[in-house]
Amino acid sequence: MQIARTIADMKRLRRKCRGTVGFVPTMGYLHEGHLELVRVAKKANLVVAVSIFVNPTQFAPSEDFKAYPRDLDRDLSLLKSVKTDIVFIPSEAEMYPEGYNSWVVLKGITETLEGRSRPTHFQGVTTVCNKLFNIVEPDKAYFGQKDAQQVLVIQKMVADLDMNLEIVVAPTVRESDGLAMSSRNTYLMPEERQSAVVLYKSLCLAKEMYEKGERDAARIKAAMAELITTVPGAQIDYISTSDIDTLQEVDQIAGKILVSLAVRIGKPRLIDNIILG
Repeated sequence: MQIARTIADMKRLRRKCRGTVGFVPTMGYLHEGHLELVRVAKKANLVVAVSIFVNPTQFAPSEDFKAYPRDLDRDLSLLKSVKTDIVFIPSEAEMYPEGYNSWVVLKGITETLEGRSRPTHFQGVTTVCNKLFNIVEPDKAYFGQKDAQQVLVIQKMVADLDMNLEIVVAPTVRESDGLAMSSRNTYLMPEERQSAVVLYKSLCLAKEMYEKGERDAARIKAAMAELITTVPGAQIDYISTSDIDTLQEVDQIAGKILVSLAVRIGKPRLIDNIILG
């Protein structure tokens, strides 16, 4: 496993690669979801590169950038265990040097759901992913379905900017009780961890109602909210039933619909989703 800490080093390693390169961008503090992305990439590419970079531009001033969990030694050990070929670990100064002032701004699908709650978030995501794609030059980049809106935003950016890159989406990896794996789960106190499974239970309820014939989005969202509010300390940010391509809210469920939600369990804000239809 080779490690690059500068853009120049990463580009030098990329020039030596033969065959296709799969790329998994991460913010570190890796979990089984990240490792599964590496495994999926390994099956389809001769070389797999992973980046570890806690991107400051996708955090608002009030968010948890400084507190975001970090453990580089642990991350490198995990990546070595799944036979990662290259790890790119740039510094903040390397990615955003003094005087940096260029941004990738995507309209429309960035302005709803997570974008409504975190208005500056996706500008940071699209900018850093654009930079990473230019540096690593992968043939395929791998993302998890848990971050459904992020996936759609990146796919739209890649299509709009005619990038020579395929975005591969892997299913959400869950804990044994259904909680979607996330680095932010480490913020949960033991009792909050038990409560957090209510996100998955509410999505299962939505699926059950759909499979029994319910198509009224308002009734599905109301049932989800009623279940979530039985958990002490749970605060709903949003529950959404939206078109899978445009992320516009729908009243009646027809075709593929993204059911997504963001809920605070204590201090941590967790997200999850499923696709109906």
